[in-house]
Amino acid sequence: MTGRLEHLRGHRRFAVLATALATTVAALLPVVPAAAATTQQGWTGTWATAQHAAYDPGTSEVTVRIPVRVSAGGSSVRIRLTNDFTTEPVTIGHATVGLRAGGSAVTKPQKLRFGGKSEVTIAGGEQAASDQVRLTVPARSDLVVSLYFPGRLTHISQHWMGLQTVYWTPDGGGDHASDADGDAFTKTDSTFPFLTGVDVQGGNVAGAVVALGDSITDGAASTSDANRRWPDYLAGRLSACSTTAGVLNEGISGNRITAGVDGNPSALDRLERDVLSQPGARTVVVFEGVNDLSWGGATGDQVIDGMKEIVRRAHERGLRVIGATVVPYRGWGDWWTEAKEADRQKVNTFVRDGGVFDGYADFDKAVRDPDDPTRYGAAFDSGDHLHPNDTGMKAFADAVDLAGLRVARDCPSARVRLTPYRPTLQAGGEGTEIKSTVTNTGTKAVTEVSTRLDLPDGWSAEPAGSTRTRSLAPGDSATVTWTVTPAADAAWGTHQIGVRTSFVQDGRTRRDSDSVDATVTPAPSEVRAPYLTTSTTTEKAQYAQNGDQFAIWAGGQDLSGWKDEKAAVYLADAAPPSGTVSARVVGQTGSGPSAKAGIAVANDLTKPEAGGYAVLTMSAQFGLEFLTDSDGDGKLDTWAGGGSSYHPAWLKLVRDGTAYTAYASSDGTAWQQVGTATVPSANGTGDAGLVASAVNLNYPDQITTALFDSFSTHG
Repeated sequence: MTGRLEHLRGHRRFAVLATALATTVAALLPVVPAAAATTQQGWTGTWATAQHAAYDPGTSEVTVRIPVRVSAGGSSVRIRLTNDFTTEPVTIGHATVGLRAGGSAVTKPQKLRFGGKSEVTIAGGEQAASDQVRLTVPARSDLVVSLYFPGRLTHISQHWMGLQTVYWTPDGGGDHASDADGDAFTKTDSTFPFLTGVDVQGGNVAGAVVALGDSITDGAASTSDANRRWPDYLAGRLSACSTTAGVLNEGISGNRITAGVDGNPSALDRLERDVLSQPGARTVVVFEGVNDLSWGGATGDQVIDGMKEIVRRAHERGLRVIGATVVPYRGWGDWWTEAKEADRQKVNTFVRDGGVFDGYADFDKAVRDPDDPTRYGAAFDSGDHLHPNDTGMKAFADAVDLAGLRVARDCPSARVRLTPYRPTLQAGGEGTEIKSTVTNTGTKAVTEVSTRLDLPDGWSAEPAGSTRTRSLAPGDSATVTWTVTPAADAAWGTHQIGVRTSFVQDGRTRRDSDSVDATVTPAPSEVRAPYLTTSTTTEKAQYAQNGDQFAIWAGGQDLSGWKDEKAAVYLADAAPPSGTVSARVVGQTGSGPSAKAGIAVANDLTKPEAGGYAVLTMSAQFGLEFLTDSDGDGKLDTWAGGGSSYHPAWLKLVRDGTAYTAYASSDGTAWQQVGTATVPSANGTGDAGLVASAVNLNYPDQITTALFDSFSTHG
């Protein structure tokens, strides 16, 4: 979306697709008109991605395992592979497909063949489709495609922003395509290699909807490994229809209508490949233009002309075209100007009123700030003022008129949504108000509307008033306000709250659901024995414990050099002369960028001048800091670290007598060494604990809140 192509790794070149592939081997997938693709063996696309670059992985004899969330289900499946962005052939020696069993594990992987053969070689710039495999694929389920590459893998044709963990064997790992377990897949990536489509047949699918877009459609800023792109949410809505549709995500970060670059062809240049040739394609939603207008240098008229050409070419192939309005982007870097805003409004007027599209989805209206329509509303903004968060993605999907797609039939006409979109609840608090709203978006009244919440175990919710509504006219809404209270021992962090509604539509009971991620935060409470607390700050420190979770509210001017101002939760005599102290810093908020949270050891943490003092922290913004006392005066006077800050962060101090080595990890398995130091005053068994400092020298009286878990000591 940003247009900065440094995200694309390795060699990149755009190979123009051939208009006919009649001379290729039988396994190669020809480019065919959409109408023909619809009837070709009854295939309909259920998942797709737009390949747009290639790079050299520098590896041999490897297997990749690619999980994908399908939209529509079926009784048979095939995959489509592409080798578009290279002149070199690629050989797949063994391929399988199966339902995901969790992580990189697969339930009964089924062998894939290509023209009856186990192995297929795809020439540069070509595509291949597998033969049919009988496999019951439920709608909205996870499939796993495994590909084994014999010999040297010279390149990978890829879609780089997969937002999905993809699993690889290590270099030389060999053929593990048929493994049910995922033990051999020890490396991960987040790009989709070679796989460009998954098709089904035999289900209740009536065709496919293609989402043609840029990084917003691609899912930028949505939660990884959670399938929260707006086409994913649209697929969820369509799955509730009696006759459903596949949803194919053809978004590419940085894509434009009016121009393309090497490795990122324009929407017009890739229209044949990514839209018109998709199996079963019936409708395309065109959601592009913000890159053209912001950094791309295009005028509103140029964008409109490009949209007209997309509609003309799609109509020639029998596809229905829905236009999406261009979203606001004021505040995204320095790209916005009043002149560009006028162009955006001109394009959006054309989308809404130009009479060229077969319908429109008002994505602009769905997420704009009503008080300043040039900006995103805060509830939908990921923070960069261009890409929506998960809630914004859901709002886009809700803005699509399912009936207007003319694919799915008999869809539920009422929707239920929860607000606020990311509620915060305090452990031990009196409860938080959360609202559920049912809206009838159909053309007829719905009756017997009933709503209930789905809560984690031990939580409670009290509605203010009735949870039932006798009838909702078209366009009407019914809201229930709930007071939600988490369980007394609810873990601090994210919990999902769900809502379900049932209603009668045309004499049938229909249902809809929604969910939000709620955050449970700690409240100051006692720390239980054997844990102790100590502080050296002028501001009163506070603490909390919830099982193996800990919270510290701390002030303090600094934790190093001339100051040692901190608050700590610790265990006395828990740090052995040779052993390990570790913990995870879940997160920290408040105070300034130098605020620190981490682990500490000392002969006596209440008296650092007693010696043996060492601290390893993650700062709020300035990376890791490994601090030690070199002369036993209680001042932390040596330093190592730096880099970028990340949370959660696993921290580990390994002691061997007077020698300390500090390590850090983002996942608790792959560790980086931060530094080593000698602490001559370390003597015998010492104290070990969790420590936090606001480093508020330049932020007077401010407090940092640090959350920890998994604190342990080992001899």
